[in-house]
Amino acid sequence: MLPTPERPEIDHRTIKLTVGVVALSLAALTSLFAKTAITSISAAYYEGGTAQSILVGFLFAASALLLAYNGYSVREMVLSKIASLAGLAVALFPCKCGTHVEPFPGVHDLAAAVMFVILAYFCYSFIKRARTKGYPQAKLRVKIYALCGIAILLAIVVLGIDRLTDGALTGRIPRLTFYGEAVGLIAFGSSWLTASRVLPVVTNPKERFSPFRKENPD
Repeated sequence: MLPTPERPEIDHRTIKLTVGVVALSLAALTSLFAKTAITSISAAYYEGGTAQSILVGFLFAASALLLAYNGYSVREMVLSKIASLAGLAVALFPCKCGTHVEPFPGVHDLAAAVMFVILAYFCYSFIKRARTKGYPQAKLRVKIYALCGIAILLAIVVLGIDRLTDGALTGRIPRLTFYGEAVGLIAFGSSWLTASRVLPVVTNPKERFSPFRKENPD
């Protein structure tokens, strides 16, 4: 049986844990349940059924959690709210995928870009906090956050170049958008899962967190 909760609400580490799992699984699950080899994660919207439900449901869940996350500063609080709204826009304003007409041109891509840029910034914020710690696990987290931030930015750049060149890259790699979005989401999920302090290898025992037990303060 699960232990009695130690607190009446979830805290920021539980939010990071949940967001991390959602982001890590979104690409794989939409691809798994799609009826075709979708060329982008957002194209799952037009697949209907389970793939569409996963896309919209997971984006709403991540957006709700980002809305609840305040971070450690006014800047982080504001950016998390903007990222939340951007995530909702990605879900509510379908993309121009295949032969489907985009009902609100540019909104989907702009919202996705804003969301990913903010998530890259959070990797930088995680790096700054990890650097204040003196133990080896924190140094390892710095490297993970840096790699995740770079991966997100590279995904943005590659997909941006493809858009500006009218799909020159996707002409050679048809599923480039899917791969780019997947890389960005996996990097996002990995950074937030690492920041949740639940993973043993990258977390000092004194700071290890579990949503089911009382933890030591930061």
